[in-house]
Amino acid sequence: MHRRSFLHLAAAVPALGGTTAVVAEPSYKSVSRFAPDLARGMPGQYPGSAIRTHSEKAIDAYTGKVDAPTVREMLSQGMRALTAQKDSRDAWASFFTPSDVVGIKVNCSGAPGVMSTPEVVAGIVENLISVGVKPAQIWIYERFPDQLSSVHYERFVPAAVNIDAIEKSRGSILGYDPKTYVEVDFFGEDDTRSNLVRNVSERFTKIVNVPNMKDHGAAGVTGCLKNIAYGNFSNVARSHYREKTNTLSFIGTLASLEPLRSKTVLNVMDGLRGIWHGGPFAKSPKFYFYPKQIVFGTDPIALDRLLIDVIDDKRKQEGAISVWDRALTNVKQRGGDLDPNVNRFVREPGHIEYASKLGLGVYDLHKIRLNTIEV
Repeated sequence: MHRRSFLHLAAAVPALGGTTAVVAEPSYKSVSRFAPDLARGMPGQYPGSAIRTHSEKAIDAYTGKVDAPTVREMLSQGMRALTAQKDSRDAWASFFTPSDVVGIKVNCSGAPGVMSTPEVVAGIVENLISVGVKPAQIWIYERFPDQLSSVHYERFVPAAVNIDAIEKSRGSILGYDPKTYVEVDFFGEDDTRSNLVRNVSERFTKIVNVPNMKDHGAAGVTGCLKNIAYGNFSNVARSHYREKTNTLSFIGTLASLEPLRSKTVLNVMDGLRGIWHGGPFAKSPKFYFYPKQIVFGTDPIALDRLLIDVIDDKRKQEGAISVWDRALTNVKQRGGDLDPNVNRFVREPGHIEYASKLGLGVYDLHKIRLNTIEV
């Protein structure tokens, strides 16, 4: 797979003994024919704002059963609070019109244990239809068919809603746009391009991003940014090699590419159930936890900054090392998924602050306006 040796890697990772080597940032080439839409692109209409709806009734932590009426009410109150609209339909209509073709970017990498909950996704679909978006103009999508099919969204939404896996077979490039990509050579890999999902560039007019609240062994946490970035491009796993990961700069660079940045108009973070260790996959139910919340915003940075504390606080509660821990002595390539005091990579939760410097949103907690609503 690699065309030259990786001997240079030792100079590009934190050194033993707690010191950190100076690491040159990868050289990115972003190619797009699309101009930015400054009126709606991330961070969107409400930079620095986050609305959190919480309900103890939302999900049963023992059975995993979701209470759909409670979820609908959480969606309604959250969107009304975000937009300052009295009516839920008006709140959704401030983002979407009947002419829109809407992609709903779900996260199914932890399925069937932890994923964008079908009841949450169904509630979003229901609200889109209420403002005149036809079911055939709604696309629930994810990169990989095995992950997507395991959730069975088709049981929760009207039959005309499209449920689409981008890579019909693993590694297929047919679902990606050959003219819209980020090119970068991380470790001497043969294929240095990551291409944007073709539907994003050619079909969707707007995107609703529906991430989970999850730990991530390379990025620290995986929320809005990771879901919209790695979830919309090909050939992204190459950013990791041994203990080194380039998620620090790669995530924000991907999320910034047009038209993905301009079309992602709303984030609905599904925090009914999350993963506090071993993410993005769900290796063991012992790492599930139940925040029982949904967080709304147009600013992915603000939501992800809050997510860092949710995950890190839970890890502290469980006696696990912090998502900020970067000691090489705690890094092992095997066994880390099931040991909360072992990392598979040197984590990069700093990717969120990095992306904020690309103009994607507000990172400073003192400047983030959080409104929590009990349902």
